[in-house]
Amino acid sequence: MMSIFNRVNAALLQRISVSAYSTAVETSSVAKPKTAIIMLNMGGPQTTDQVGDYLHRIMTDRDMIQLPVQSRLGPWIASRRTEEVQKKYNEIGGGSPILKWTNTQGRLLTKALDQMLPESAPHKHYVAFRYVPPFTEDTFQEIERDGVDRAVIFSQYPQYSCATTGSSLNAIADFYKNRQVPPNIKFSMIERWATHPLLARVFAERIQEKLDKFDDRIRDNVLIMFTAHSLPLKAVSRGDTYPHEVAATVAATMAELNVPNPHRLVWQSKVGPLPWLQPYTDDAIKAYAKQGRKHLILVPIAFVNEHIETLHELDIEYCDEVAKEAGITQIERAAAPNDHPTFIAALADVVANHLKSGPAVNKQFLTRCPHCVSPRCESSKEFFRKMCSVPDFNLQNVTTS
Repeated sequence: MMSIFNRVNAALLQRISVSAYSTAVETSSVAKPKTAIIMLNMGGPQTTDQVGDYLHRIMTDRDMIQLPVQSRLGPWIASRRTEEVQKKYNEIGGGSPILKWTNTQGRLLTKALDQMLPESAPHKHYVAFRYVPPFTEDTFQEIERDGVDRAVIFSQYPQYSCATTGSSLNAIADFYKNRQVPPNIKFSMIERWATHPLLARVFAERIQEKLDKFDDRIRDNVLIMFTAHSLPLKAVSRGDTYPHEVAATVAATMAELNVPNPHRLVWQSKVGPLPWLQPYTDDAIKAYAKQGRKHLILVPIAFVNEHIETLHELDIEYCDEVAKEAGITQIERAAAPNDHPTFIAALADVVANHLKSGPAVNKQFLTRCPHCVSPRCESSKEFFRKMCSVPDFNLQNVTTS
């Protein structure tokens, strides 16, 4: 498990020190930040009172999910599900910890960046959630008020999907539809980082923590099940890059882990009646139990912090209820990266390399899916090309002699 670490500057991990952790519980108080790090995510309700509005925003967002007659069906589904989802949040403590974890990660990240890159310091993190406060539009107003020189839009989904990162980026484009992009702020974007070596390393370390809990006589035969939020097959057929980016993270993690255990990629959190990516995580647990594979580890490979889909869906519904029903002998769930020092080092390395030499926006993002028919997607990509001052690389009218 040391192969990747040996290729990464050891000083990076040393900078994520105990002194940095002592600041994690403090509120950032940068009076005049120079560089903003804007951390994008969907967010989660902090209290059960927020659940109804949270679900309403998800079910009416066509970037996230597409329903027939969505303006009517979406609110109806949200209303019908509110009480059930509130019960789930009550079972994990009354709300989602995703804001707490994102703020902790942001404070540790900017502490590391201040030490690594004094020329762009002070750095300040900002949280831009899609469906609960702090909302994207409020965060960008705060950034403008703070008068930063540079702003890095940093997706907290390592693997890109039009439904997740794409929706958050569309919200930014919507915010600037009727207002000017501040000319004094240099914007840039990190929209995917699925194969970063330290991301693979932290997942490998989280898995090893759980492998160590199995008897050494069967440890090498424990099945490692990587689980990620599923995606409608309609989006996959359109060309969404999410499935192969998740698979790339899985491959990098297994290479770093360097164990003989078998592994599979499965999918969770399907919503609605349309077909989604399979096999589903709960079905896979039951199927493997029937095959006699009764020692499992679940690894949330697409989530960087704990929230409802790890704490309830994986821990309560799958590791407890489904596993017991299926007769699983031992099942463990690897923790999300959270505030693991290796993960903070990963965040810092991603951002530092971007600030020093990265493109303002990747051509991978600017390239639409082959079967994209969304005018919203097309206009959003054009907005970010202009916002980040990227020349148009469309060569359709170029001829050769």
